[in-house]
Amino acid sequence: MEATLAAVKRSTTGKNEARRLRAAGQLPAVVYGAQKAGDAVEPQPVAVDPKALMKIMRSESGINTLITLSVDGGGSQTVLVKDYLVDPVTSHLLHADFYRINMDRRLTVTVPVLLKGEAKGVKVQGGIVEFLHRDVKVEVLPSEIPDHIEIDISDLALGQSVHMRDVAVDVKWVPVDGPDLMIVHIVAPKVAEAAAAEAGPAAAAEPEVAKKGKTPDAKAADAKDAKKDVKKDSKDKK
Repeated sequence: MEATLAAVKRSTTGKNEARRLRAAGQLPAVVYGAQKAGDAVEPQPVAVDPKALMKIMRSESGINTLITLSVDGGGSQTVLVKDYLVDPVTSHLLHADFYRINMDRRLTVTVPVLLKGEAKGVKVQGGIVEFLHRDVKVEVLPSEIPDHIEIDISDLALGQSVHMRDVAVDVKWVPVDGPDLMIVHIVAPKVAEAAAAEAGPAAAAEPEVAKKGKTPDAKAADAKDAKKDVKKDSKDKK
């Protein structure tokens, strides 16, 4: 997916400038890298509309969306969101970094993995799905970046798995993590661990009773013995 985003050049930087921009409804950002040989590589401070950028980042292709950044007075350039900062309280964007890309050069991106279907190892054999890697790194040309990698697990039986080599077939990208990376597998329920977890609180309660004191029967026996000792002491004094 591709999108367009307008940007305004910034002549000043710093915390005060960033606060001023945010107060005015703009997002401070910086563009890095060279789009093609011979281009200037100096970082370029810009300001963009945070709502427009957030809309792009929430699209199906997310931060892998190719963005045509139109800078006033500086033409347009193709970029990707390299990094961004979000306010932990309001979830508003605070800053963004864009990276100029060369459309003829492969780059490494992180792509989400989506599972499709219900595994027979779950539906028939009572197993559970362990989704080990929900995103993977791939090397690909910018124009061929996939929105996601879909894996159909319908035929997976108990004990079976899907590795990177199983999905990297007839695709335009190359796996970075290696062909042996296990993405998902079907395993038997951990009955023993579940039973131990259920018995844990009951087992832990017994030592606490001992710490709190003796049982009622034990206390009654101690009281009876104490009375015997008092009677014996009285007789001895007589």
